[in-house]
Amino acid sequence: MKFLFDIFPVILFFIAFKVFDIYVATAVAMAATAVQIAWVWMRRRKVDNMLWVSLAVIMVFGGATLFLQDEVFIKWKPTVLYWLFATVLAVADLAFGKNLIRAMMEHQVSLPGPVWSRLNLSWIAFFALMGVLNLYVAFSFSTDTWVNFKLFGGMGLMLVFVVLQALMLSRHIDEKVEDKGTK
Repeated sequence: MKFLFDIFPVILFFIAFKVFDIYVATAVAMAATAVQIAWVWMRRRKVDNMLWVSLAVIMVFGGATLFLQDEVFIKWKPTVLYWLFATVLAVADLAFGKNLIRAMMEHQVSLPGPVWSRLNLSWIAFFALMGVLNLYVAFSFSTDTWVNFKLFGGMGLMLVFVVLQALMLSRHIDEKVEDKGTK
């Protein structure tokens, strides 16, 4: 359910684009992201920084798209978000010695330091490449193809990446097996 909640604005963007056009879809994504933040705020009284960043980026790029009636801005939005995530992960690690992937996941899994570093680097590379791939699809294919890629391609690649990460991490997780028959 959290995954569906997280991609809620993208799904509504996709539907609005298919029914109307890129400009209605952009307005719907902007509204959906604002509603998403309001919902989280009402339930928890705290909103993750990533949601605030997503709201800011959709408002700036969506606003430019609507104001200037130019779809180029909304096509740049995913790339800016991906590259922003990659930059934050890299700067936190290089400038401050803080592995944000580790900070988010260390309560769920215990890994050796070098594995945390590889995990962080792989997320940086993934986000950087997703930004490039978004630009390639956005400016080499039709808007319809880009919208399809945004939902199915982007989410599909994210799912494949996460599964590959889980497989890589599974080699480093020690399971403690208890024999309940002996004492």
